[in-house]
Amino acid sequence: MPERAPAKPTIVLALDFGLKRIGIASGDTLTRAAHPRSTISNGPKGPDWRALERVLADTRPARIAVGEPYNADGSASPLTAAARRFATELATRSSLPVDLVDERWSSQDAEERLREQRASGERRRRVTREDVDAAAAAVILERWFVLHT
Repeated sequence: MPERAPAKPTIVLALDFGLKRIGIASGDTLTRAAHPRSTISNGPKGPDWRALERVLADTRPARIAVGEPYNADGSASPLTAAARRFATELATRSSLPVDLVDERWSSQDAEERLREQRASGERRRRVTREDVDAAAAAVILERWFVLHT
């Protein structure tokens, strides 16, 4: 029986949806490492779709994971419906498969990681809200890897 060739790595983009900012991280299914990238703005007029299109063109992902916010008890939060609408619109605009991932405590996990990096000297500059949002997207992507690879 011939040996099977290793699966080609798939690039996945993860987004931490928020009403002010959307955190962005990327990674691939081979290394299963998630890398915080940046944030784009979100507001009353909606996400900065042009900026997101530039990120998609730059990373060329095969899939997208969007954080789906829930309350601690697992019930829908006030942001759940907005995140789902965003994910649906993103799937339409990008023509890519979009998976929703439970994002409970992702921002807290991200803040803790960034604090530890700062305390160890690995990170020299102060931690901003944008840093936390991008790191939270990386946490979401790590959860996606556990569920899908």
